[in-house]
Amino acid sequence: MAAQAQSIVVPTDAELLQAQADLWRHSLYYLNSMALKCAVELDIPTAIHRLGGAASVPGLITALSLPAAKLPFLRRLMRLLATSGVFTFDNSTEMYRINAVSYLLVDGITDDRHINHKSFVHTATSTRYIDAAIGLAHWFKKDAMTHPFHDLHGVKLFDESMENHDADYHKMANEALAAHDHFGVDIALEQFRPLFEGLTSMTYCICSDGDDRTARAIVKIFPHIKCTVLANPKFIGTITRPDAAINYVAGDMLKFIPPAQAVGLKLALHHWNDEHCVKILAQCKKAIPSREDGGKVILSDIVIESSPGPMREAHLLMDVGMMTMTEGRERDENELRDIFMKAGFSDYKLYKFGARGVFEVYP
Repeated sequence: MAAQAQSIVVPTDAELLQAQADLWRHSLYYLNSMALKCAVELDIPTAIHRLGGAASVPGLITALSLPAAKLPFLRRLMRLLATSGVFTFDNSTEMYRINAVSYLLVDGITDDRHINHKSFVHTATSTRYIDAAIGLAHWFKKDAMTHPFHDLHGVKLFDESMENHDADYHKMANEALAAHDHFGVDIALEQFRPLFEGLTSMTYCICSDGDDRTARAIVKIFPHIKCTVLANPKFIGTITRPDAAINYVAGDMLKFIPPAQAVGLKLALHHWNDEHCVKILAQCKKAIPSREDGGKVILSDIVIESSPGPMREAHLLMDVGMMTMTEGRERDENELRDIFMKAGFSDYKLYKFGARGVFEVYP
């Protein structure tokens, strides 16, 4: 016991004083999210964009038709949003400018590479999300293994049970999922063109309530690839204008994947536990030929950054978010390697792609 007591390092006075400020910051981080939610609900990014990409606070008051008395309060909100990186602030002109983060929240941009992420903000800052997170300590004390969102609301996110419970929220959450999943597809297909150029056939697996936009992008850029889309029967039934270059098959990737030279998975594994990931990848392995014959799985997923910094923090926040709201999780490279090996694969290559990784996995 004495030895244990001696190992405790008592903070210095300076460290204790700094610690109080750090506790303020950690305890009030949620106000960053609420300020962002407020900006999206007021449509501040779109207003600044329409004003030429920069605006003063008085200019925003006018553009947003807000009461003039709210000017000092909007100034305080914008100051926090700039400090947290949502906007940039020009001290010389006292103007707030659109940056890369707020660009993703602007309405009406026709650039194909722009996907509006407002639905993601609305979903992640909703009371359904927040209430589930507030109950984490209560959930940890319970024997039940259902995730906190399901435990609290009695329904599963992105599931038919959620649609039956609250159709509007289900629609918004799936719009958020689509924005999250489809962002950067055109950039990836351009950047990783060599991964696709030698392929003659590919099966693209749609996870949950996803859609075929990625498969359509693949056959548009690589028309030589014979593409099959595997999706649940519900999605197949909604297709009114199928792409003539794609063969659509209704099925379950846990049970069967149509044979092809390659199988494509995009942000699918992080929705599943390790056991299900191994089953999915085992079906992928059955569907492809040997490595010598060009067989491989091309998959993208979040790979937890190993080095400290904002990217690792973003990944770990996503991981705890997945733990709270779904049955899935984010994984680091070693954890993904273990899943590949358990599914019977022999090797892989990892390429970094923004906040995600792209893998070539070989049988």
